[in-house]
Amino acid sequence: MASIDVFKGDAFTTFELTQAINNVPYIPNFLQSLDIFEAVPVRTEAFAIEQRDNVLNLVQTSPRGAPATARTDNGRSLRYFPTVRVANKDRLNASEIQNIRAFGSDSELMQVQEEVLRKLTNLRNDQNLTHENMRLGAIQGIVKDADGTTIRNWYTEFGVSQPAEVSFSFSSATAANGTIRGQCAAIVRATARASKGAWIDGRSYVMGLCDDTFFDALVGNAETRATYLNQAQAAELRTGTAFQTFVYGGITFVNYRGTDDNTTVAVPNGKCKFFPVNAPGVFKQAMSPGESFDWVNTPGQPFYALQIPDDDRNMFVDLEIYSYPLYVCTKPLMLQRGTAA
Repeated sequence: MASIDVFKGDAFTTFELTQAINNVPYIPNFLQSLDIFEAVPVRTEAFAIEQRDNVLNLVQTSPRGAPATARTDNGRSLRYFPTVRVANKDRLNASEIQNIRAFGSDSELMQVQEEVLRKLTNLRNDQNLTHENMRLGAIQGIVKDADGTTIRNWYTEFGVSQPAEVSFSFSSATAANGTIRGQCAAIVRATARASKGAWIDGRSYVMGLCDDTFFDALVGNAETRATYLNQAQAAELRTGTAFQTFVYGGITFVNYRGTDDNTTVAVPNGKCKFFPVNAPGVFKQAMSPGESFDWVNTPGQPFYALQIPDDDRNMFVDLEIYSYPLYVCTKPLMLQRGTAA
């Protein structure tokens, strides 16, 4: 019969649990799969960002022998932003493992480990959803907490104004006016011009995360359908488009699938959020080390797991997961917004 004392073995040390939980596969989520956030493990509780505006200037011609035009170097500043703490826990009571016996090919220890991993996986799933919510905020320039409050507004942090929302006139679009395509081109140009060197021609591109309403209006309006009429690509309009990708006007539009309630983690109704992909340095994920002595001054890991036994009554073990991220957009002016009209 399994005993709560099993947790005193080497298999349940902080290091072993952390290694196990970091090896659990991620729940499928779109922004994580894009791999646009550069992982930056740090050894401190804050992430440093150096801000410097590189501006190109025309050089005035001058006579031979005259002094060369001196270039004024732009000032730079170094700022520190603390990472945040995401922590959740579950409890494994002694009664939950009291009837676990060694039978078949599974040992008693292996069965207890499976139960621990099951609970840790559920905790990890909640952490994954929380991180996806932060990524969704970062690609919009404003990282939100679980309760909707703002963790970081990267527009205000860098002293810039959020670009105005573009109203896509789907209802009045026609085959002749090309309004939607023109608006797409304007968004791509604005993104590239705000990049300060992060846009790579031929490699970088703009992606738009759409809610259902915006995506259906994009695919179904008269201009879009006329563009693909009598072309091989028209098949894309005849097949199902729910939670699919559609390229138009140089932008890759994605019908973003968030949580099933379409509210907790989701693109707001009738909206589309535009951001650059394959643009080096624009998005970063800082990771600070854990709080315990085991992890002091070590590079941060994505997640930390540990177990805390009931030393007083020996009746339960608390299982906890911690992460210390900060999702950063270093060039928020590259982010654009759209609304269906």
